[in-house]
Amino acid sequence: MIELTAAEVAAATSGTLRADAGTPVTGPVVVDSRLVSPGALFVAVAGDRVDGHDFAAAAVEAGAALVLATRPVDGVPCVVVEDAQVALGELGRVVLERLRAAGEVRVVAVTGSVGKTTTKDLLGQLLEPEVGPEAIVVPAGSFNNEIGLPLTVLRATPATRVLVLEMGADGPGNIAELTRVAPPDVGIVLAVGTAHLGRFGDVETIARTKGEMVEGVRPGGTVVLNVDDSRVATMADRAGPSTDVVTFGTIPAAGVRAREVTVDGGRARFALATAEGSAQVALRLVGAHHVTNALAAAAAALELGVTLEAVASRLSAATPLSPHRMAVTERADGVTIVDDSYNANPDSMRAALRTLAVMAGRTRRSVAVVGEMRELGDVARVEHDAIGRLAVRLNVKRLVVVGEGAYHVHEGAQQEGSWGEESVFVPDLEAAREVLAAELTEGDVVLVKASQGSGLWRLADQLVEADA
Repeated sequence: MIELTAAEVAAATSGTLRADAGTPVTGPVVVDSRLVSPGALFVAVAGDRVDGHDFAAAAVEAGAALVLATRPVDGVPCVVVEDAQVALGELGRVVLERLRAAGEVRVVAVTGSVGKTTTKDLLGQLLEPEVGPEAIVVPAGSFNNEIGLPLTVLRATPATRVLVLEMGADGPGNIAELTRVAPPDVGIVLAVGTAHLGRFGDVETIARTKGEMVEGVRPGGTVVLNVDDSRVATMADRAGPSTDVVTFGTIPAAGVRAREVTVDGGRARFALATAEGSAQVALRLVGAHHVTNALAAAAAALELGVTLEAVASRLSAATPLSPHRMAVTERADGVTIVDDSYNANPDSMRAALRTLAVMAGRTRRSVAVVGEMRELGDVARVEHDAIGRLAVRLNVKRLVVVGEGAYHVHEGAQQEGSWGEESVFVPDLEAAREVLAAELTEGDVVLVKASQGSGLWRLADQLVEADA
């Protein structure tokens, strides 16, 4: 973060200063007291389980220069605000404004129901060689909410030239607020799906919320839209008069297009075509659905001045960076683990099952270990049932359904024709582990997929570590 005084933090957050006005804040901004380093600003967020105020004194003892809090803490230098989360966003907004006033900082932001984190990681790998590792900020993992995004913004320094951000939403207005904190120069919308449907109510509301990205782009900026998704394509109508619209997809109308797509071993190859020419791309990422993510990152990078040849070369060299996202491990015993357990919704679950089927082909046994897809509301039973039926249609050889929340996947599989004992329901991770330990054999390809809250990622870790 740029260096600030305690008085400047108070001014940016409209807070009450209870510390020496000249106290310098020179370290990182953190919400976890375990991450404090000398000169840090500790933000005391009161969560459902943990209240950051309880750790404020420890944070100062560890070297924090200042605490952003919603109430005074005895003996602790504080800026007291009404809402620490809102104040964190305001601090990020003010710091970004200062950085933009002092030098050229380009903000690239991505949203969508699926693919945000992978696209963000690809953007980092496309843009870092242009500016150097010290001049780009790309969050690790999914720092895409009202806390994670400003924390990412506040990692920027006067040397930063590119800031890559991921913007998520679990309700209307979320994207609008995030773009207010960090207005993008380039805003990407990937897809409109059914993630968090239980909170939004319907897909149309999800589409309106994702479209807030288009309206939040800075004047004179660019919005990058997936024209393979009809709901995203119509968002062009929401662009301001000074906003450029760039499209990507596989249809002929796309400005940045994938032609001649083939998939071998789960990895896609295609010709990356633009009005200026084309170049061949061979993705190392597993899953045909990553073509969409690659096109989105390519379109943004091209808009920022990266050459077509460099984009194609860097896409072909790009690797998965965030954990539990289609991470492939070839174990010494001949079992392949495909860990996509970070999160799940109906769209990403379908894509993962199709990838499993392609990877296994006709010669290897496909095993799908699936858990609950959360936040689907009234359609949860129907969507889980549909996943079970799809597994049957894809001829997945073994389906292990884990946890009560996912039971209807098993039920759907059982109802889709005479599938015998291919599907099994187990109540918890330990039971799933026992089934797999007894059954996995050389040549099996195993997909692990569920929403993060189901905890199935722990089983994925155990399956990978079994090779250690």
